[in-house]
Amino acid sequence: MREKILTFIEKNSRIDTQELAVILGVDETAVMNELEAMEQEGIICGYHTLINWDKAGVEKVTALIEVRVTPQRGMGFDKVAERIYNYPEVNSVYLISGGFDLMVTLEGKTLREISQFVSDKLSALDQVLSTKTNFILKKYKDHGTVMAPKAKDERIMMA
Repeated sequence: MREKILTFIEKNSRIDTQELAVILGVDETAVMNELEAMEQEGIICGYHTLINWDKAGVEKVTALIEVRVTPQRGMGFDKVAERIYNYPEVNSVYLISGGFDLMVTLEGKTLREISQFVSDKLSALDQVLSTKTNFILKKYKDHGTVMAPKAKDERIMMA
């Protein structure tokens, strides 16, 4: 039941527990208890709202920053990642494979604000060897949700 609940709430965290219980064929109390248990266990880490900031008329710049670091003895990448994710500007930090070690995502109001963060805070850390900043220009799909308007079929119907 856990996996089914997680699958449904991952797509729609606002789904009504009664509706979810009907879909799963169980009692609503069982669903509520399972959700609460998964929250306590840290399986469910939070509930977020996906916002299309362009449509809201709010200027935001999102950057994906690849970071190459020197791992610390006995702690690997964990301590460096912790220093980075403790900055309030940082949305996420991932350990990745490839030419870089960490992927850091953050949002700012301007390109300059992001660049300032990278040069003043991120690159200034002793363990950081190099960074590569990629700015998101347009979101087509985010967290499984299509963000771009669907293209209209403008072909002329032939009989």
